[in-house]
Amino acid sequence: MFVSPVLVPQLLAFPHHAAVGTNDVWSETPMDQVQLTAILTDADRRVATSPLSNPPEHRHVFLTQGGWRWHWLALQSSGSFALTRPLGTGIVLNRSDLAAGRVYNGRQIGGTRSLSAVIAHETTHDMIRRHFSILDSAFFPTWLTEGYCDHVAGESSLTAEEVARLKTRGQSHPAVLYYEGREKVSSMLAANGGSVDRLFAEAD
Repeated sequence: MFVSPVLVPQLLAFPHHAAVGTNDVWSETPMDQVQLTAILTDADRRVATSPLSNPPEHRHVFLTQGGWRWHWLALQSSGSFALTRPLGTGIVLNRSDLAAGRVYNGRQIGGTRSLSAVIAHETTHDMIRRHFSILDSAFFPTWLTEGYCDHVAGESSLTAEEVARLKTRGQSHPAVLYYEGREKVSSMLAANGGSVDRLFAEAD
């Protein structure tokens, strides 16, 4: 019973639901349909840049306020912006502000991202698992999967200036791996003619 909501978040009885195209969205707070449609449309635009996309992408999206629902569903990943699981049924997001189009993870540095980019990032995780299989995807290096997801999303949690300052100060930050992975992925795709299959086959 404890594990069931982790795999099927609807069981936590999110009070608000909206259907937008092929997306089903659940939220803890009321949703403005115009704002929601704009965010999902922008997420689709980002996802469509990947040859792994299979439009329309079907999504179950869960917008939390970063409270008990998020902590229950995120388990050990509560410091993330969002998550998907190989055997789960949706994208669960940390504290979300639909009007601002932002999602927050509580960090002082790299603590906010655009909601549409995070949805695109998590959708790309699902596309990778679909294209390469869940089993194979589990063995790809983290810099590659997270870097490619940020490449498709079109942004990272940290800016180049923030990464440079962190390195100058000798400070660690989990999002540096994502930023550097995105930079490496973009460079490799530019060099190989944009082949995602070659990217994943040749990365180590």
